[in-house]
Amino acid sequence: MLIIAVLAFALLVPGWATANQSHRYGHHVAKGKALGHQGKGKSRHRHQPGHAKPHHGRGKGHAKPSHGRGKVVNVMTRNLYLGANLTPAIAAKSLDELVAANGQILREVTANDFPTRAEGLADEILETKPDLVGLQEVALWRTAPPSLTPLATGPSATAIRYDYLAELLAELNAGKGKAGHGKPQYEVVVVQNEFDLEAPADENEVAGDGPGGPLPDAEINGRLTMRDVILFRRGAGVQTWNEQGDNFDTLLEVPILGTPLPIARGWTATDAKVRGSHPFRFVNTHLEAFHPLVRQAQAAELVDADGPATSSLPVVLVGDLNSDDDTVAGADRLAYQTLLAAGMVSRSTNDPLSCCLDSSLLAVGAGGDVTDFDHQVDHVLTRDPEQVTLQSSSVTGLFPVNGFWNSDHAGVFSALRFQR
Repeated sequence: MLIIAVLAFALLVPGWATANQSHRYGHHVAKGKALGHQGKGKSRHRHQPGHAKPHHGRGKGHAKPSHGRGKVVNVMTRNLYLGANLTPAIAAKSLDELVAANGQILREVTANDFPTRAEGLADEILETKPDLVGLQEVALWRTAPPSLTPLATGPSATAIRYDYLAELLAELNAGKGKAGHGKPQYEVVVVQNEFDLEAPADENEVAGDGPGGPLPDAEINGRLTMRDVILFRRGAGVQTWNEQGDNFDTLLEVPILGTPLPIARGWTATDAKVRGSHPFRFVNTHLEAFHPLVRQAQAAELVDADGPATSSLPVVLVGDLNSDDDTVAGADRLAYQTLLAAGMVSRSTNDPLSCCLDSSLLAVGAGGDVTDFDHQVDHVLTRDPEQVTLQSSSVTGLFPVNGFWNSDHAGVFSALRFQR
C-alpha cells in the first residue's frame, strides 16, 4: 500500500507540468537512482484486442446498430483541478512545517470553492454535449481527528468534505425533466483511484489546539484521494463495454521528510460506439507532472503491445498529458513525442491554448489572468488517423464565471468523424 507523509502531494499540481508553467513553483524532481518506481506483483487489467464484445448498452440504442460511415462522436477532456498549490508540503523539512503546509492546502481548497466551480464545469459539458468525457483530478477530500497513525498504516479518514465527482454529477443532472425529477444526463462509466494520502494539518491556525506531543497545533487530518473518471451522455445512443482502469507500473518516487514515496497515476478506458458508429477504444489518462522521464515511460505504457491504447479497434486518447510537441520545451516534449512515434495524431485545436492559470487561487482578482493560457497539455488524439478525422474542436472555460475560473486548465472538446 502506498503510504505518504503529506496530504497534499498527491495531485502533483498540473501547473508544474510543463516548462512554462512549472517554474511558477519550481520543478522539483527525484534525483539520483530513484527516478521511478517499477510496480511489482500487480494484477493488470489490460484490454485484449479483438476479444471484447458489448455486454450492455447505456442510454438509448439497444437495438443492434449498423457500423455507420461518417458518424460524428463528440468527446471532451477536462482537468477539474484539485484545488491547491502543493509546493509548501513537498518542500516541508520537518513535521511542524508539514502540518502547517497541509493546513494551508486545506484552506486553499476551501477558498477555491468546488461547489461553485462545479456549476461552471457542468455548464461547459452541457453546452458542448460530449458523448464521452475524460476527467482528471477528480478529488475526494475527507477529514478525521488529528493523528499520525495513517502515516504508518495508510489513509483511514471517512468524513467527506468535498467529493468532486458527486458534486459535478449533481450539477450535470440537476433540473432534468419536470420538476427536476427526470433521468440524468451524464453517468459514470469507470473510475480509477490514483493517489490516496492522509496527514495531520493545522487548518484553523490556532496554536496549541492539537492533541499534544508531536502534534501541538494539528486539529484535523486531511485525506486526499485522486481519481480519473470517464462519463457518458445518456439518451445520446452511447453504448460502452469492457470498462477498465489501472495504475502505471512506472511511478515517480519523491522524498517526503526523507522517505522516498511512489506516487500513483494511471488511466481509464472503455470500448464504445455512439449512434451507430464503428466500435472504438476510448482512453483517458493523466501523466506524471513532476518528472519528464517518468512521464515518458508512462506514455510508453499506454501504447505498449498490451497497453490500454493498443487495440484492434480505432483508438481515441484524451487527457492531461503534461506534454506537447511545440508549446513546451526540452524534456517536457518527450511523452508527447513517444505517443506520436507510436502513430498517435492530434485531433484537437491548439488555438486558443488551454493551459494554465498562473495562480493556485481561482477567484477573480486572486492572481490568474486569461493571458496565462500560453501552452498546451490537454489533448485529444487518435492512433487511427485515416478512420478518425477531426470535424471541429474548441476550448472551454477560458474565462471566469460565478466569480471563479472553473479550473486552472481549460477544457478541450472535439467532434470526431469516424470514416467506417
